[in-house]
Amino acid sequence: MHLRAGGVSLVLDVGGPRLPSVLHWGCDLGELPPEQLRELALATVPAVVSGGTDAPGTLSVLAEHGTGWPGLPGLRGHRAGTAWSPLFTMTSARADGEQVRVEAVDEAAGLELTLWIALDVTGLVTMRAAVRNRHPAEPYVLDGLVLNLPVPAEAAELLDLTGRHLRERSPQRQPFTQGSRVRENRRGRTGSDASLLLAAGAPGFGFRSGEVWAVHVGWSGNHVTYAERLPDGRAVIGGGELLLPGEVRLEPGTEYTTPWLYAAYGQGLDTISERFHRHLRARPGHPAAPRPVVMNTWEAVYFDHDLPKLCALADRAAKVGAERFVLDDGWFRHRRDDHAGLGDWYVDEAVWPQGLHPLVDHVRALGMQFGLWVEPEMINPDSDLARAHPEWIMSTGGRMPPEQRYQQVLDLVHPEAYAYVLERLDRLIGEYGIDYLKWDHNRDLVDAGHSPHGEAAVHRQTLAVYRMLDELRRRHPGLEIESCSSGGARVDLGILQRTDRVWGSDCIDALERQSIQRWTQLLLPPELIGSHVGAAHAHTTGRRHDLAFRAGTALFGHFGIEWDLISASAAEQEELARWITLYKDVRGLLHTGRIVRADHPDPALWLHGVVAEDGSEAVFALVAVATSATAPPGRVRLPGLDPDAVYRVRPLPPGDVAAGVNHVPPAWLLGGELVLPGSVLDRVGIQVPDLFPEHLLLLRLTRE
Repeated sequence: MHLRAGGVSLVLDVGGPRLPSVLHWGCDLGELPPEQLRELALATVPAVVSGGTDAPGTLSVLAEHGTGWPGLPGLRGHRAGTAWSPLFTMTSARADGEQVRVEAVDEAAGLELTLWIALDVTGLVTMRAAVRNRHPAEPYVLDGLVLNLPVPAEAAELLDLTGRHLRERSPQRQPFTQGSRVRENRRGRTGSDASLLLAAGAPGFGFRSGEVWAVHVGWSGNHVTYAERLPDGRAVIGGGELLLPGEVRLEPGTEYTTPWLYAAYGQGLDTISERFHRHLRARPGHPAAPRPVVMNTWEAVYFDHDLPKLCALADRAAKVGAERFVLDDGWFRHRRDDHAGLGDWYVDEAVWPQGLHPLVDHVRALGMQFGLWVEPEMINPDSDLARAHPEWIMSTGGRMPPEQRYQQVLDLVHPEAYAYVLERLDRLIGEYGIDYLKWDHNRDLVDAGHSPHGEAAVHRQTLAVYRMLDELRRRHPGLEIESCSSGGARVDLGILQRTDRVWGSDCIDALERQSIQRWTQLLLPPELIGSHVGAAHAHTTGRRHDLAFRAGTALFGHFGIEWDLISASAAEQEELARWITLYKDVRGLLHTGRIVRADHPDPALWLHGVVAEDGSEAVFALVAVATSATAPPGRVRLPGLDPDAVYRVRPLPPGDVAAGVNHVPPAWLLGGELVLPGSVLDRVGIQVPDLFPEHLLLLRLTRE
């Protein structure tokens, strides 16, 4: 079967009797008649050499130990010590539109397998599997089920991401040598150090160059991604859910289905991003309305909830152009700091004697939507809920897990706990007509067991969270939800099937955010990444930045404010209003266009931008993240444009101030504009000013 879309070919050998193998995943091979596909299958059969099996081994998308594959098996499990090495026989393979469905069985192991493999119109591969216990009497303990795709010898370098709180999505590279590179996430949530994407590519591949193959696991709990190369030359990348001991026990007739594994191929990382972005934007539930300017109260007031001050903050926010006001942590019972109150989801009568209605009414009278912060999966030991139901705290039995931010995890696998949280959120949303929930999740799931016996329950907890999000959205169709998790610790396509954006990081220091957003956008388009303008002094790093750098960074995301505007000067408020006007002017482009990033040789100078799908316009940011080794820095290329179109290039106010040590700026800047073909701008580039570090310059391009 030859699947073709978006400049990609996926060729599957479904001749049987073994599970399908992938003959080619990569560039489009063009139309191949059946006889040439058979020749391709013949051309890919390896030689038989000493030390191997007597017949060439096949590698399926579900690697099987029973075929002689010595690497990580796709399915791991057993039936009381037997059936630990299943070997499936394919019973059917049929194409249904863009998707191939494969059925297989292992009679001896008593297992059935279903595989779904698709290539969508964007060129993105999506895969998942389900295993079913067909034994009439005995359970099957499933230890793991992961899928993979082959990559060629040319994929000789690996790139993945790591990170920590306040510094998420940090890239790291290494050679793709023989052996296994396994990234296991055991945090019970995606994690600040989660890889996001695992990419294998030609040595030195960049944003605009080099063949790249990449995978992402669309799951918000424990997961694994891996790259493996054997001494016989075969290499794969893949992943799936990481199951804790005993989490999935298949009783007779029951089945387990994996999360989706997403896989993208392209020339350069920008092509990988483009496939994911187009896939996400094509979803029926993708945010369609212009992404509103958000005013979030956290870094403005923290826990100091005072109605007059919050109303004054809302007044200032509306004046500068905010469209959504989000009341953050501190509104519910006993919540004067982060030591107490989680789980007591009632408006604190001591702080809000009339409930939230006075603030909500004031915000709505200003023409803004109203949003509320919640952390439904967590519980403080110092809370009425914990005192009433200590059995609702996740633990392995006999001991409490170590506290993190003075909190534990609420076990939503308990039907009563689930019902309590759902009722509280449903009631709050209904009473106040809440437009938006900032759904937080501030700790790892450590010792995450289900009482009374303490069995591992991350798998079921993740499904319970998904179920609750789905139910709230069913009951409140207009509700939008943000996924926040210690900042950006739960960023994956599983949570984004149910939410409308993620919070990129608790760090809104603009310099850190340049890197965080650069790499988060490998997977997500800008409209799904919350990015806010904070105060001049960043409380997470101690740095100070000009407003132009802070706002120009937030511009390339879902723009918001997280700043005490009451303390801001009149001049600062006026400048912020100009930036918000710019955001409203360009968000239609930024949230529908193609992300492009230049492979500039100077690591101190980054250039990124968004180009309209039809090539009619673009916005670029030239960002000095440090001092350059040369002065002036020279030419910078503007990638991704229509090579045959002619563009007018101008600085874009209010990001048009080239602050730096330039005695005389580049000649074209003195004239105020350039008019050049896209091919020249891409291949030759333009001279740029010598910017101060941690400053930026915006450029707007329009087709003549």
